[in-house]
Amino acid sequence: MLKNSLGLVCDPVGGLVEVPCIVRNGLHAITALAAADMALAGVKSMIPPDEVIQVMHEVGTEMPASLRETGIGGLAGTPTGKALREKIFNKSKG
Repeated sequence: MLKNSLGLVCDPVGGLVEVPCIVRNGLHAITALAAADMALAGVKSMIPPDEVIQVMHEVGTEMPASLRETGIGGLAGTPTGKALREKIFNKSKG
């Protein structure tokens, strides 16, 4: 669960979306189903969607470049993430 949360900064390990994005996408598919169920049940959001979208834009704009799907921040910047990147790219150059 912690990797999924950290993965929200979009930090593909080795420049590939498999770690952690593929697991995160599954998690968000479940969230989408739960959101649809809540909407059908009449649950209303306290914050209007246009305000949520505006804040998402602001957060993305203020986010440091290293966390914007560069493959250098977040989990990609850990020692294991760096080692995996080396392994992936050294194999492809070999």
